[in-house]
Amino acid sequence: MSRDYADYVVDLLSPWARVTAKAMFGGFGLYRQGQIFAIIVNDTLYFKVGDSNRPDYETASSSPFTYEAKGKKIVMSYWQVPEEILEDSESLGVWAEKAFKAALAGGIAKKKK
Repeated sequence: MSRDYADYVVDLLSPWARVTAKAMFGGFGLYRQGQIFAIIVNDTLYFKVGDSNRPDYETASSSPFTYEAKGKKIVMSYWQVPEEILEDSESLGVWAEKAFKAALAGGIAKKKK
């Protein structure tokens, strides 16, 4: 886990919004207005994905974050941000906004259940 990389990503996102990084589970959670919308694991950025933005990641041949727990593969709703998006500040802001909206929608859906 690298605080330097987390700080770098927060800096990349600063033109889009005020983002904070909090250490969690060997990585970092990225928050905007108290809502987690991204994670960093092993110096890799993953944005929250829902039905509204999944096609962007599929088109870019991205993949979701996975981990092993009790012998099972767990697939999370956070997908790796493509390198070309990280290198384009305007696109990064657009993808971050979509991730933030997906995170908000996910929180609303969980509360309704």
